[in-house]
Amino acid sequence: MTKDWLESAEAIGAVDAVLAGVGLEHGSRKTRTGAWKDGERVKRAKASVAAASRRKLGAPGVVRVAAFEALPWLRAGFSTRLGGASTAYGDGELNLGWTREDEPEIVAQNRERFMRAVVGKSKVELATVRQFHGGMIRIIEKDHGPLATADGKAVLRGDGSMTDVPGVLLGVQTADCIPVLVADRKRKVVAAFHAGWRGTLARIVERGVGTMQLRYGSKPKDLVAAVGPGIGACCYAVGEEVRFEFESQFAYAPELFTEVYDSDPIRDKYPLLFLTARAPGHSNIGPQIHVDLWEANRRQLLDAGLAAKNVHVVGECTGCAREKNGERRYFSHRMEHGYAGRMMAVAGVVG
Repeated sequence: MTKDWLESAEAIGAVDAVLAGVGLEHGSRKTRTGAWKDGERVKRAKASVAAASRRKLGAPGVVRVAAFEALPWLRAGFSTRLGGASTAYGDGELNLGWTREDEPEIVAQNRERFMRAVVGKSKVELATVRQFHGGMIRIIEKDHGPLATADGKAVLRGDGSMTDVPGVLLGVQTADCIPVLVADRKRKVVAAFHAGWRGTLARIVERGVGTMQLRYGSKPKDLVAAVGPGIGACCYAVGEEVRFEFESQFAYAPELFTEVYDSDPIRDKYPLLFLTARAPGHSNIGPQIHVDLWEANRRQLLDAGLAAKNVHVVGECTGCAREKNGERRYFSHRMEHGYAGRMMAVAGVVG
Protein backbone atom coordinates (compact mmCIF):
# COMPACT_ATOMS: atom_id res chain seq x y z
CA MET A 1 0.00 0.00 0.00
CA THR A 2 1.78 3.13 -1.21
CA LYS A 3 1.56 6.69 0.05
CA ASP A 4 0.20 7.79 -3.35
CA TRP A 5 -2.68 5.33 -3.06
CA LEU A 6 -3.45 6.44 0.51
CA GLU A 7 -3.82 10.01 -0.76
CA SER A 8 -5.79 9.05 -3.85
CA ALA A 9 -9.45 9.81 -4.52
CA GLU A 10 -10.15 6.06 -4.33
CA ALA A 11 -8.74 5.79 -0.81
CA ILE A 12 -10.52 8.92 0.37
CA GLY A 13 -13.75 7.62 -1.14
CA ALA A 14 -13.36 4.37 0.79
CA VAL A 15 -12.99 6.29 4.06
CA ASP A 16 -16.03 8.41 3.21
CA ALA A 17 -18.05 5.25 2.61
CA VAL A 18 -17.14 3.87 6.06
CA LEU A 19 -18.07 7.15 7.73
CA ALA A 20 -21.34 7.36 5.82
CA GLY A 21 -22.22 3.87 7.00
CA VAL A 22 -22.34 5.06 10.59
CA GLY A 23 -24.08 8.34 9.91
CA LEU A 24 -20.96 10.48 9.72
CA GLU A 25 -19.73 12.70 6.94
CA HIS A 26 -16.16 13.45 5.95
CA GLY A 27 -15.46 17.11 6.71
CA SER A 28 -14.52 19.31 3.79
CA ARG A 29 -11.82 21.90 4.15
CA LYS A 30 -10.69 24.62 1.83
CA THR A 31 -7.26 23.93 0.41
CA ARG A 32 -4.79 25.76 -1.71
CA THR A 33 -3.83 22.90 -3.98
CA GLY A 34 -2.04 24.36 -6.96
CA ALA A 35 -2.45 27.91 -5.72
CA TRP A 36 1.29 28.37 -5.27
CA LYS A 37 2.29 27.64 -8.87
CA ASP A 38 3.23 30.21 -11.53
CA GLY A 39 2.47 33.20 -9.32
CA GLU A 40 -1.13 32.09 -8.83
CA ARG A 41 -0.96 32.77 -5.10
CA VAL A 42 0.11 36.35 -5.75
CA LYS A 43 -2.75 36.82 -8.20
CA ARG A 44 -5.27 35.41 -5.73
CA ALA A 45 -3.88 37.53 -2.92
CA LYS A 46 -4.17 40.71 -4.99
CA ALA A 47 -7.70 39.75 -6.00
CA SER A 48 -8.64 39.13 -2.35
CA VAL A 49 -7.21 42.47 -1.23
CA ALA A 50 -8.97 44.27 -4.08
CA ALA A 51 -12.27 42.56 -3.23
CA ALA A 52 -11.87 43.49 0.44
CA SER A 53 -11.26 47.11 -0.46
CA ARG A 54 -14.51 47.17 -2.41
CA ARG A 55 -16.56 45.67 0.41
CA LYS A 56 -18.01 47.83 3.12
CA LEU A 57 -16.41 46.37 6.23
CA GLY A 58 -17.90 46.73 9.67
CA ALA A 59 -15.90 48.13 12.56
CA PRO A 60 -13.53 45.57 14.11
CA GLY A 61 -15.04 43.93 17.17
CA VAL A 62 -13.17 44.88 20.35
CA VAL A 63 -13.98 43.65 23.87
CA ARG A 64 -12.95 46.37 26.30
CA VAL A 65 -12.58 46.40 30.09
CA ALA A 66 -13.85 49.42 32.02
CA ALA A 67 -10.93 49.34 34.47
CA PHE A 68 -8.50 49.68 31.58
CA GLU A 69 -10.56 52.38 29.87
CA ALA A 70 -10.28 54.48 33.03
CA LEU A 71 -6.48 54.81 32.55
CA PRO A 72 -5.83 57.59 29.99
CA TRP A 73 -2.31 56.34 29.16
CA LEU A 74 -3.42 52.77 28.44
CA ARG A 75 -4.84 51.22 25.29
CA ALA A 76 -6.05 47.63 25.60
CA GLY A 77 -8.64 45.24 24.26
CA PHE A 78 -9.52 41.74 23.10
CA SER A 79 -10.48 41.15 19.49
CA THR A 80 -13.45 39.14 18.22
CA ARG A 81 -13.85 37.65 14.76
CA LEU A 82 -16.14 40.49 13.66
CA GLY A 83 -15.39 43.33 11.29
CA GLY A 84 -12.48 42.10 9.17
CA ALA A 85 -11.58 41.48 5.54
CA SER A 86 -10.94 37.72 5.71
CA THR A 87 -13.09 35.24 3.81
CA ALA A 88 -11.13 32.07 4.68
CA TYR A 89 -13.36 31.17 7.65
CA GLY A 90 -16.43 33.22 6.80
CA ASP A 91 -17.17 36.44 4.99
CA GLY A 92 -15.84 39.66 6.49
CA GLU A 93 -14.05 38.19 9.51
CA LEU A 94 -11.18 39.55 11.59
CA ASN A 95 -8.54 36.84 11.45
CA LEU A 96 -5.38 38.25 13.03
CA GLY A 97 -3.17 35.17 12.74
CA TRP A 98 -0.78 34.18 9.97
CA THR A 99 -2.76 31.02 9.28
CA ARG A 100 -2.14 28.97 6.16
CA GLU A 101 -5.75 29.29 5.01
CA ASP A 102 -5.76 33.11 4.89
CA GLU A 103 -3.87 35.52 2.67
CA PRO A 104 -1.01 37.34 4.46
CA GLU A 105 -2.03 40.61 2.83
CA ILE A 106 -5.54 40.29 4.28
CA VAL A 107 -4.19 39.42 7.74
CA ALA A 108 -1.93 42.48 7.63
CA GLN A 109 -4.93 44.61 6.71
CA ASN A 110 -6.96 43.10 9.56
CA ARG A 111 -4.17 43.80 12.04
CA GLU A 112 -3.90 47.41 10.97
CA ARG A 113 -7.67 47.92 11.28
CA PHE A 114 -7.76 46.28 14.71
CA MET A 115 -4.83 48.36 16.00
CA ARG A 116 -6.53 51.55 14.83
CA ALA A 117 -9.74 50.46 16.59
CA VAL A 118 -7.81 50.01 19.86
CA VAL A 119 -5.33 52.90 19.84
CA GLY A 120 -7.04 55.42 17.56
CA LYS A 121 -4.53 57.80 15.99
CA SER A 122 -1.72 56.99 18.42
CA LYS A 123 1.42 55.71 16.74
CA VAL A 124 2.31 52.24 17.98
CA GLU A 125 4.44 49.25 17.01
CA LEU A 126 2.85 45.82 17.43
CA ALA A 127 4.98 43.33 19.37
CA THR A 128 3.75 39.75 19.25
CA VAL A 129 5.65 36.60 20.21
CA ARG A 130 6.14 33.19 18.64
CA GLN A 131 4.01 31.24 21.09
CA PHE A 132 4.77 27.66 22.07
CA HIS A 133 2.51 26.96 25.11
CA GLY A 134 5.24 27.50 27.67
CA GLY A 135 6.14 29.89 30.45
CA MET A 136 8.71 32.12 28.74
CA ILE A 137 8.20 35.87 29.27
CA ARG A 138 9.96 38.54 27.23
CA ILE A 139 10.75 42.08 28.41
CA ILE A 140 10.64 44.79 25.75
CA GLU A 141 13.24 47.43 26.61
CA LYS A 142 13.55 50.98 25.32
CA ASP A 143 16.48 50.07 23.06
CA HIS A 144 14.77 46.95 21.72
CA GLY A 145 15.72 45.59 18.33
CA PRO A 146 13.29 44.55 15.59
CA LEU A 147 10.04 43.22 17.01
CA ALA A 148 8.82 41.78 13.71
CA THR A 149 10.18 40.65 10.37
CA ALA A 150 9.56 42.60 7.18
CA ASP A 151 6.37 40.62 6.58
CA GLY A 152 5.03 41.22 10.10
CA LYS A 153 5.92 37.89 11.71
CA ALA A 154 7.03 37.82 15.36
CA VAL A 155 10.75 37.73 16.11
CA LEU A 156 10.73 36.93 19.82
CA ARG A 157 9.78 33.48 21.11
CA GLY A 158 7.63 33.20 24.24
CA ASP A 159 4.12 33.19 25.67
CA GLY A 160 4.16 36.48 27.49
CA SER A 161 5.70 39.93 27.28
CA MET A 162 5.83 43.17 29.25
CA THR A 163 7.03 46.72 28.73
CA ASP A 164 6.97 50.28 29.99
CA VAL A 165 8.03 51.68 26.61
CA PRO A 166 5.47 54.08 25.12
CA GLY A 167 4.39 53.22 21.60
CA VAL A 168 4.77 49.44 21.92
CA LEU A 169 1.53 47.48 21.72
CA LEU A 170 1.98 44.00 23.20
CA GLY A 171 -0.10 41.22 21.66
CA VAL A 172 -0.84 37.55 22.25
CA GLN A 173 -2.95 35.38 19.96
CA THR A 174 -5.61 32.88 20.94
CA ALA A 175 -8.35 30.70 19.51
CA ASP A 176 -9.43 29.03 22.81
CA CYS A 177 -6.48 29.60 25.16
CA ILE A 178 -6.85 32.29 27.80
CA PRO A 179 -5.42 35.77 27.18
CA VAL A 180 -4.54 37.75 30.31
CA LEU A 181 -3.65 41.45 30.33
CA VAL A 182 -2.12 43.23 33.34
CA ALA A 183 -1.43 46.95 33.86
CA ASP A 184 0.40 48.83 36.60
CA ARG A 185 -1.64 51.96 37.22
CA LYS A 186 1.20 53.82 38.97
CA ARG A 187 4.30 52.87 36.98
CA LYS A 188 2.64 52.64 33.56
CA VAL A 189 3.70 49.09 32.81
CA VAL A 190 1.70 46.58 30.74
CA ALA A 191 1.95 42.83 30.30
CA ALA A 192 0.20 40.30 28.05
CA PHE A 193 0.10 36.53 28.64
CA HIS A 194 -1.03 33.53 26.59
CA ALA A 195 -2.30 30.92 29.05
CA GLY A 196 -3.41 27.59 27.67
CA TRP A 197 -3.48 24.67 30.07
CA ARG A 198 0.27 24.18 29.73
CA GLY A 199 1.03 27.86 30.27
CA THR A 200 -1.37 27.94 33.21
CA LEU A 201 0.32 24.89 34.68
CA ALA A 202 3.66 26.70 34.26
CA ARG A 203 2.18 29.60 36.29
CA ILE A 204 2.93 32.07 33.52
CA VAL A 205 0.58 34.72 34.92
CA GLU A 206 1.72 34.35 38.53
CA ARG A 207 5.37 34.37 37.46
CA GLY A 208 4.64 37.31 35.18
CA VAL A 209 3.42 39.46 38.06
CA GLY A 210 6.55 38.51 39.99
CA THR A 211 8.67 39.59 37.03
CA MET A 212 6.87 42.96 36.96
CA GLN A 213 7.76 43.41 40.61
CA LEU A 214 11.44 42.57 40.05
CA ARG A 215 11.92 44.49 36.81
CA TYR A 216 9.76 47.57 37.35
CA GLY A 217 9.15 47.69 41.09
CA SER A 218 5.43 47.09 40.56
CA LYS A 219 3.29 46.63 43.64
CA PRO A 220 0.41 44.13 43.43
CA LYS A 221 -1.97 46.67 45.00
CA ASP A 222 -1.40 48.92 41.96
CA LEU A 223 -2.08 46.22 39.38
CA VAL A 224 -5.31 45.69 37.48
CA ALA A 225 -5.86 42.62 35.31
CA ALA A 226 -8.33 41.19 32.82
CA VAL A 227 -8.86 37.53 31.97
CA GLY A 228 -10.14 37.64 28.40
CA PRO A 229 -12.41 35.47 26.25
CA GLY A 230 -11.30 31.84 26.06
CA ILE A 231 -12.76 28.36 26.21
CA GLY A 232 -14.75 27.95 29.41
CA ALA A 233 -15.21 25.01 31.75
CA CYS A 234 -18.52 24.41 29.98
CA CYS A 235 -16.70 23.32 26.82
CA TYR A 236 -13.12 22.42 27.76
CA ALA A 237 -12.74 18.69 28.26
CA VAL A 238 -9.25 17.44 29.12
CA GLY A 239 -7.57 14.17 29.99
CA GLU A 240 -6.98 12.64 33.40
CA GLU A 241 -3.28 13.41 33.05
CA VAL A 242 -4.06 17.14 32.98
CA ARG A 243 -5.98 16.92 36.26
CA PHE A 244 -3.10 14.96 37.79
CA GLU A 245 -0.60 17.64 36.71
CA PHE A 246 -2.71 20.44 38.18
CA GLU A 247 -3.27 18.55 41.44
CA SER A 248 0.50 18.16 41.80
CA GLN A 249 0.95 21.93 41.53
CA PHE A 250 -2.06 23.69 43.04
CA ALA A 251 -3.76 23.04 46.38
CA TYR A 252 -7.03 24.39 44.96
CA ALA A 253 -6.90 22.17 41.84
CA PRO A 254 -9.98 20.09 42.84
CA GLU A 255 -12.03 23.30 42.61
CA LEU A 256 -11.00 23.75 38.97
CA PHE A 257 -12.29 20.41 37.68
CA THR A 258 -15.75 18.98 37.14
CA GLU A 259 -16.95 15.72 35.60
CA VAL A 260 -19.51 15.92 32.82
CA TYR A 261 -21.12 13.11 30.87
CA ASP A 262 -21.61 14.21 27.27
CA SER A 263 -24.01 11.81 25.58
CA ASP A 264 -23.40 11.36 21.87
CA PRO A 265 -25.79 9.01 19.99
CA ILE A 266 -23.15 8.01 17.43
CA ARG A 267 -20.58 7.26 20.14
CA ASP A 268 -23.19 5.37 22.16
CA LYS A 269 -24.21 3.24 19.18
CA TYR A 270 -20.71 2.63 17.77
CA PRO A 271 -18.29 2.92 20.73
CA LEU A 272 -15.53 0.89 19.06
CA LEU A 273 -15.11 3.59 16.42
CA PHE A 274 -13.91 6.00 19.08
CA LEU A 275 -11.53 3.76 21.02
CA THR A 276 -8.42 5.55 19.76
CA ALA A 277 -5.47 7.07 21.58
CA ARG A 278 -6.08 10.70 22.49
CA ALA A 279 -3.46 13.44 22.59
CA PRO A 280 -2.59 15.04 25.94
CA GLY A 281 -5.14 17.65 26.92
CA HIS A 282 -8.11 15.83 25.35
CA SER A 283 -10.62 13.81 27.34
CA ASN A 284 -11.45 10.14 26.78
CA ILE A 285 -15.00 9.09 25.96
CA GLY A 286 -17.35 8.52 28.88
CA PRO A 287 -17.54 10.98 31.77
CA GLN A 288 -15.52 13.98 30.67
CA ILE A 289 -13.20 16.01 32.86
CA HIS A 290 -13.65 19.74 32.38
CA VAL A 291 -11.20 22.38 33.61
CA ASP A 292 -11.86 26.06 34.36
CA LEU A 293 -8.86 28.00 33.07
CA TRP A 294 -10.55 31.35 33.77
CA GLU A 295 -10.66 30.53 37.47
CA ALA A 296 -7.18 29.00 37.41
CA ASN A 297 -5.67 32.22 36.10
CA ARG A 298 -7.82 34.38 38.38
CA ARG A 299 -6.49 32.41 41.34
CA GLN A 300 -2.92 32.92 40.14
CA LEU A 301 -3.48 36.66 40.03
CA LEU A 302 -4.88 36.59 43.56
CA ASP A 303 -1.96 34.48 44.77
CA ALA A 304 0.38 37.03 43.19
CA GLY A 305 -1.14 39.67 45.47
CA LEU A 306 -3.76 41.40 43.32
CA ALA A 307 -6.98 42.45 45.03
CA ALA A 308 -10.04 40.50 43.90
CA LYS A 309 -11.77 43.76 42.91
CA ASN A 310 -8.92 44.48 40.48
CA VAL A 311 -9.19 41.17 38.62
CA HIS A 312 -11.83 41.24 35.88
CA VAL A 313 -12.99 38.09 34.08
CA VAL A 314 -14.72 38.75 30.75
CA GLY A 315 -16.42 35.36 31.03
CA GLU A 316 -17.24 34.72 27.36
CA CYS A 317 -16.52 31.19 26.15
CA THR A 318 -14.99 30.90 22.70
CA GLY A 319 -16.68 27.52 22.47
CA CYS A 320 -20.37 27.97 23.28
CA ALA A 321 -20.32 31.77 22.84
CA ARG A 322 -18.65 31.34 19.46
CA GLU A 323 -22.03 32.18 17.98
CA LYS A 324 -23.91 34.92 19.81
CA ASN A 325 -27.07 36.77 18.80
CA GLY A 326 -27.01 35.17 15.39
CA GLU A 327 -23.41 36.11 14.60
CA ARG A 328 -20.19 34.19 14.95
CA ARG A 329 -18.31 36.10 17.65
CA TYR A 330 -15.11 34.14 18.33
CA PHE A 331 -12.77 31.68 16.65
CA SER A 332 -12.48 28.31 18.40
CA HIS A 333 -9.70 25.91 17.44
CA ARG A 334 -11.42 23.06 19.26
CA MET A 335 -15.00 23.66 18.12
CA GLU A 336 -13.90 24.26 14.53
CA HIS A 337 -11.62 21.19 14.53
CA GLY A 338 -8.45 23.16 13.90
CA TYR A 339 -9.80 25.14 10.95
CA ALA A 340 -9.95 28.50 12.67
CA GLY A 341 -8.55 32.00 12.61
CA ARG A 342 -6.94 33.75 15.57
CA MET A 343 -7.99 36.52 17.93
CA MET A 344 -5.56 38.89 19.62
CA ALA A 345 -5.34 40.53 23.04
CA VAL A 346 -3.31 43.75 23.14
CA ALA A 347 -2.13 46.31 25.67
CA GLY A 348 0.20 49.28 25.32
CA VAL A 349 1.38 52.53 26.85
CA VAL A 350 0.54 55.50 24.65
CA GLY A 351 1.25 58.48 26.88
